[in-house]
Amino acid sequence: MPPKLRSNVPAYQRIQGAIRKRIDSGHLRPGDPVSSERDLAKMHQVSLMTARHALATLEHEGLVERRRGIGTFVATPKIHFNKLMSYTEQMAARSLTAASKILSLKAIETEPEVAARLSLPADEPLIELRRLRHAADEPFALETCYLSQKEFPGILSAPLGRESLFAVLERNYGVKLGYADEEVDATAADSDMADLLGIPRRDPLLRIRQVIFSSTGKALIYVLGLYRSDRHNLVIRRFR
Repeated sequence: MPPKLRSNVPAYQRIQGAIRKRIDSGHLRPGDPVSSERDLAKMHQVSLMTARHALATLEHEGLVERRRGIGTFVATPKIHFNKLMSYTEQMAARSLTAASKILSLKAIETEPEVAARLSLPADEPLIELRRLRHAADEPFALETCYLSQKEFPGILSAPLGRESLFAVLERNYGVKLGYADEEVDATAADSDMADLLGIPRRDPLLRIRQVIFSSTGKALIYVLGLYRSDRHNLVIRRFR
């Protein structure tokens, strides 16, 4: 009988893959316990240090959380802001199904600050799209998007309740999105925000003001996002 071939995949990555597979398949759900380092080491016939490294990497990625003196558990899904993606794309990257509820979609003319951020005249007619974002059967964020009504005629009748705004702009208007400039700070949920997001009043929210530009550097969309701080991570890479 020929000798069994050894996998070239590092042992800690095999452990991670096995845990990810159980999470993706639904066998492990948020809050469920994950096998201990000692059990994983025994199960996969590796050292305790290798098993510990596997769990530490999964924790860094936000898939599990370790509670001192208790154990390791599947973490509640969090969204990582490290690439310019639509909400639908962000959810898909975390193996979650995106859902949106349109709270309002209308034309407005009295937002000079927003117009300025989009490098438009102060009285430029705008489209305001306010949506409640869901995933994993719970509200994740409140987002308000602003666009020029002149540049995107017909956007009021687009199927934005079931389709990505990015996808609609790229398909219907030939837009090629390039990058975003963002301002990030924190704020407290008022009563309206708290009710919509299902959190206590005054709970902290991650607030991101975002101007999204085309690949040619033209400002196209201004987004004011209010994100549950317990469901989102802001990932920043710094270079020297």
